[in-house]
Amino acid sequence: MDYDKTVEAMDTQDDNELDPPNVQALAPTTVVNPANGGGGGAVTAGPEQMNMDDQDNLDDEVRSEATFSFKVENLSKLTDSVLSQAYYVRNLPWKIMAMRRTNDTTSPPSKGLGFFLQCNGESDTANWSCSASAELRLLSVIPNRDPFVRKIRHVFSRVENDWGFSFFMNWNDILNPENGYIQNDSITLEVHVTAEPPRGIFWDSKKHTGYVGLKNQGATCYMNSLLQTLYFTNQLRKAVYKMPTEADDDCKSVALALQRVFHDLQTQSKPVGTKKLTKSFGWDALDSFMQHDVQEFLRVLLDKLENKMKGTSLEGTIPKLFEGKMISYIKCQNVDYTSRRTETFYDIQLNIKGKKNINESFKDYIATEILDDDNKYDAGEHGLQKAEKGILFSKFPPVLHLHLMRFQYDPITDSSVKFNDRFEFDEKINLDPFLEKPEDTSATYILHAVLVHSGDNHGGHYVVYINPKNDGKWCKFDDDVVSRCTRNEAIEQNYGGHDNDLNIRHSSNAYMLVYVRESTIHEVLEDVKSTDISDELQERLDEQRRTNFMNIN
Repeated sequence: MDYDKTVEAMDTQDDNELDPPNVQALAPTTVVNPANGGGGGAVTAGPEQMNMDDQDNLDDEVRSEATFSFKVENLSKLTDSVLSQAYYVRNLPWKIMAMRRTNDTTSPPSKGLGFFLQCNGESDTANWSCSASAELRLLSVIPNRDPFVRKIRHVFSRVENDWGFSFFMNWNDILNPENGYIQNDSITLEVHVTAEPPRGIFWDSKKHTGYVGLKNQGATCYMNSLLQTLYFTNQLRKAVYKMPTEADDDCKSVALALQRVFHDLQTQSKPVGTKKLTKSFGWDALDSFMQHDVQEFLRVLLDKLENKMKGTSLEGTIPKLFEGKMISYIKCQNVDYTSRRTETFYDIQLNIKGKKNINESFKDYIATEILDDDNKYDAGEHGLQKAEKGILFSKFPPVLHLHLMRFQYDPITDSSVKFNDRFEFDEKINLDPFLEKPEDTSATYILHAVLVHSGDNHGGHYVVYINPKNDGKWCKFDDDVVSRCTRNEAIEQNYGGHDNDLNIRHSSNAYMLVYVRESTIHEVLEDVKSTDISDELQERLDEQRRTNFMNIN
């Protein structure tokens, strides 16, 4: 069997607005194979012990990660493969597999420990898959000594349901007591595994997380991630429900289409369709979305909502939530003359190239420029003057959208390229140092959503990580699949950069961040109830659903 191969990325597509599929298609992913492939061979069960990192999730079989261990006894007499008991991650059984391996190609033949991680080994399902990464560890019996660790990343499937190392460590090195791995003819193997939700096996997002996903039309790029982000901006969702759409055309009203999407996300138990929303934009083709980046799409959408709310009790909702203010100034250095202009913004583009984190990017944003020599400032009656040009922030909004400039023009190739450099962002940031003068409340912000792109400038896949209730419980929204995840998966693993252990350059990284001001977080994220949907809107959406159902039957 050829283990050294790559599974091509595939996007789930579902054109049926009413009937979501019973099984999921193969996830977009790439196999990275630093290991020696599958184990196989005769298997017997062995004794073990368990050691969980996440004690709070001890009985949570749908958790995204877990640590478990396996004590292999009578090691010197080991002949057959041995398996640990099963531990559940993402609703799948995972086991440690160990065996003694002999390499007959060396002279004399060498022996080593085979160490593998097995997933769903007894399943008869043909087309399931699960993308996972893991640390395989041989624990030391010497206190405070680090284990011997090797890492794997693999897409487990029925064809390749175990992955690891045929020669994890030389057999004699393990048996040598001076190395500190064996005691009483026993060793302890440990695995820390992090897994994505399985594909090809029904995954009930609503049951596992309380939320549902959005169907992938195959041509809407970043839209699903952005819609989930706006949906969980609860104050906005409440306002969307209240927009007057009684007289709107079903096919042309963006406001009505968004009401329908938000309503279905809140009330349905299966993935929600977005075709009517995209049609209301008039963006039916793939190139329509490719020609607009996420920042442009967000601005167009918010502008349409703002216009819809004008002249109603909702007027001002959009700027109240998203609008900040900055001052562009030019200050002459040798005469008493300053030019100041106040501008509004709904988002901020941050340069990340050569920057370590958000703090450095904001410092770069407000960095001053000296206008001198051939570039002096025309100060009117004062003539050409040496001057300082810069930007200061005067107001930050309750909901702050930060666009990280991952995609930039490269003059050498005359094309757009993606920068996968490491760029760090904290769960809590303070922007007071970048204000011209302090506001009434501290400009302290809490991270609410991380929008992530995997791939290059020619294409890829989009997901979003959201902390819906600001309680530290993150979820990953991957089109129609929603799953719980750890803080590390949502934040640190999306910094970008390079994984030296697996020799991988991370092409999956954050391109947009959503922060909510700490002083307004209870208002912005206040629970949305069924009573926030008017009876009139509910009746109209129900009638549309009945009509659609009759049209397809």
